[in-house]
Amino acid sequence: MDITDEATDGAVVERRFTLTVDGAAVPGIHWLPADAAGAHPTVCIGHGGFQHKRVDNVLALARQLVTNLGVGAIALDAPEHGERVTDPAAAEATLAALRSGDREARRRSLGPGARAAMAERATVHVAEWRALLDRLQADERWAAGPFGWWGVSMGTTHGLPLAARDPRIAAAVFGLNALRPGDEAWARQAAAVTVPVLFLNQWDDELMTRETSVALWEALGSTEKTMHVNPGRHVQVPRFERSASEDFFRRHLLGPRPGMGATAPRLELS
Repeated sequence: MDITDEATDGAVVERRFTLTVDGAAVPGIHWLPADAAGAHPTVCIGHGGFQHKRVDNVLALARQLVTNLGVGAIALDAPEHGERVTDPAAAEATLAALRSGDREARRRSLGPGARAAMAERATVHVAEWRALLDRLQADERWAAGPFGWWGVSMGTTHGLPLAARDPRIAAAVFGLNALRPGDEAWARQAAAVTVPVLFLNQWDDELMTRETSVALWEALGSTEKTMHVNPGRHVQVPRFERSASEDFFRRHLLGPRPGMGATAPRLELS
């Protein structure tokens, strides 16, 4: 992990780096508390489709977590995203189809062929994230973790199999994703996830049905899992869900507050 640039903005240090995995250069950003003393957890942030490691929502979430929780946050460009795009024209054409009102164009852009390509890229990117965790554990300031995952839409496509395979992920925020009928491989991966999960769902999501979104949440093997449902389309997750994510990581990465148990108390109705 070669640091290529470092800057401090208020209470947050931003370090750009390049991670080499199987000969491929993977660009990333590591955000740290400027006044960090001792070891601290790290939240891995997976960006959405056609986004990149420093897109506005990733940057805002990273800075919020670092500033309010005192944790680190880290993000990578996924294959064919950000600095790794090899065919900008094709990427722009697909994005235009998704943004259009043409349901058939959107269907083709997310058809079986596109989903197969996504799955292939996910296999590569999960290996890259696991390599990054290996490198992070070479530094005692964050070696012990715990590590969290935040990623919706494509961020779930990459983060769910990571959480299923790598025990270093202790808690995860997923969402804007689905389990389609007959996708047994995806169902098995979901069942292998056993860490606490917060799942963010948009009730009017135009890219997937309500039934398939709920099916993915139901398929998760976690005994502690919560779904937040908001009205709106795929890219309209309310900003207040960042605070919900912050609270989720406060509970599961920083431990219970004094006087609180390991899990949230339940209200018993009689």
